[in-house]
Amino acid sequence: MRRPTPGMAAGASPRRRAAQGCAALFILAYALFQLLLASPPSLPLPSGAGAGAGARHLHVDGDDAGRAPLRPSKRAHREALEAAPEGIVSGLDLGRLNSSRSGGSLRKVAAEAAAAGARLFADLHDALPDPLDVSNEEGEDRGKCPHSIVLAADEFRARGRTVELPCGLTLGSYITVAATPHAAHPERDPKIAQLREGEEPLMVSQFMMELQGLKTVDGEDPPRILHFNPRLRGDWSGKPVIEQNTCYRMQWGTSLRCEGWMSRADEETVDGMVKCEKWIQDEDLSKESKTSWWLNHLIGRTKKVSSSWPYPFVEDRLFVLTLTAGLEGYHVNVDGRHVTSFPYRIGFVLEDATGLSLNGDLDVQSVFAGTLPTTHPSFAPQKHLEMFPAWQAPPLPEEPAEIFIGILSAGNHFAERMAVRKTWMSAAQKTSNVVARFFVALHARKEVNIELKKEAEYFGDIVIVPFMDSYDLVVLKTVAICEYGVRAVSAKYIMKCDDDTFVRLEAVMAEVKNIRNGKSLYIGNMNYRHNPLRIGKWAVTYEEWPEEDYPTYANGPGYVISADIADSIVSEFTDHKLRLFKMEDVSMGMWVERFNKTRPVEYVHSVKFCQFGCIDDYYTAHYQSPRQMLCLWDKLQAGKPRCCNMR
Repeated sequence: MRRPTPGMAAGASPRRRAAQGCAALFILAYALFQLLLASPPSLPLPSGAGAGAGARHLHVDGDDAGRAPLRPSKRAHREALEAAPEGIVSGLDLGRLNSSRSGGSLRKVAAEAAAAGARLFADLHDALPDPLDVSNEEGEDRGKCPHSIVLAADEFRARGRTVELPCGLTLGSYITVAATPHAAHPERDPKIAQLREGEEPLMVSQFMMELQGLKTVDGEDPPRILHFNPRLRGDWSGKPVIEQNTCYRMQWGTSLRCEGWMSRADEETVDGMVKCEKWIQDEDLSKESKTSWWLNHLIGRTKKVSSSWPYPFVEDRLFVLTLTAGLEGYHVNVDGRHVTSFPYRIGFVLEDATGLSLNGDLDVQSVFAGTLPTTHPSFAPQKHLEMFPAWQAPPLPEEPAEIFIGILSAGNHFAERMAVRKTWMSAAQKTSNVVARFFVALHARKEVNIELKKEAEYFGDIVIVPFMDSYDLVVLKTVAICEYGVRAVSAKYIMKCDDDTFVRLEAVMAEVKNIRNGKSLYIGNMNYRHNPLRIGKWAVTYEEWPEEDYPTYANGPGYVISADIADSIVSEFTDHKLRLFKMEDVSMGMWVERFNKTRPVEYVHSVKFCQFGCIDDYYTAHYQSPRQMLCLWDKLQAGKPRCCNMR
């Protein structure tokens, strides 16, 4: 029998070929069905489905495969939520800070702040009247403070030589003191003068004026927000000086000494005023009599009038000193002329200055404080918070998010958080794959913490990191953002910003989309080979940072990292290997640099992540007041990413 040719077979059996084709299609369809069951695709949800009515996906890219590092599983997301007490507390284990293996110079300070924060959080379980209830008359009375305070000498001494400023200070507040320095007296205190046998005691005349805050830890002195210390006699230099400083947790900062020489022309000013004015030295007056100097100084007949004056404080002579709170620092005028200005130190705000003390060789005649704030945000959050359901955050999505935005905030920043909720954060809350939360530490005032907890429970958008807040420990909030982003939200990308940062979410997401090839990301306004400042507001000691430059880092008001970097940060913190530094943006640059040694990181620089203020077509705008936030939002809604100039 002959073997049939292919053509003959095809023509002889068409039914068999049709049956075989149907079987192949059935097998292929079944295989695709099984594949879909095992790995459902991520598709946009229709309006009204998924996370809630009106929810939608804001996509970073069209194809997730091979784009970004793998995210933690949803199981970790659920475990983190269940572990967080009441759903508002960070799952970051601050107990890890107690280990001697935990790296970084801030370990001890952070561990103490965590212990203090644990006590403060435990106090929140005590039931108190609802401070958000505006009908609570007692709460309203408690929130009122006097606009001015006047104390005569007898009342001032009866109060222990202190003045209570219940609502702190505000911009433009001033304190005027009329007092007389004592004549110099022999001093044998070894803290002031080390005397050898047979030596005459040192003659000393000095006094201290201090703005103080609330005591944070038992057994410690309250923080000295401003230490103003004129030394008429007895300074180690042998000349009259004025020394100023701050002190927190028994640690003094770098002092500012005014010794009679005007500040250098290249030195930073404070509201346009020099830190130290010049005054006439004794050797200058020895060249001519004081009487002729004053005559020539005032009428200017024989010489050009000098801008310098004698040292402002004289033994047994009354002076009138005025301390004013400016935009950039404190200004001191004595007998009507400017003497010195002291820039605000990081970590303190005007409302923290709740007390004034005057001690030393001084007789105080009167104290007058004016233009004081009549309310304190610690007592009157109802003036800022709008308790409407429209501003409440939706629950966390069941599926991993594309991006998680952690917003650093302070406990008493009620107005700032409300402005963020009403503007760019409202857009984030309407998307099912973008999640935003505030990260707040605990405040020294119990009233602030009570109101913060109520705010968190109502809006559902606050994560409390339970440590005592301070500027040096902001880095802990950043670690908490990474922990929440990878373990609670399972986000692909994590963004960090501040509560005075306005975020153009669509623009940021578009910038992330530009990165291809599945690389790890670090996006922001980058600083390359930035040198640490050794003096001034942002001073860093060699003990804190011995290197001559910082690693490449993005400015703190707004940057984005990929999930694998964030996961590495949390793992190193858990394993006591994470180095902590008081500048959180530098810390992030340091952590990314370490990660980059094992897996390449794509560094992306853009000035549109604005460090100072705003530029048109911004990605983020920094230093935006609540009013500016609302203005930016109105312009953005009209399709115009333009800046607003009002405050």
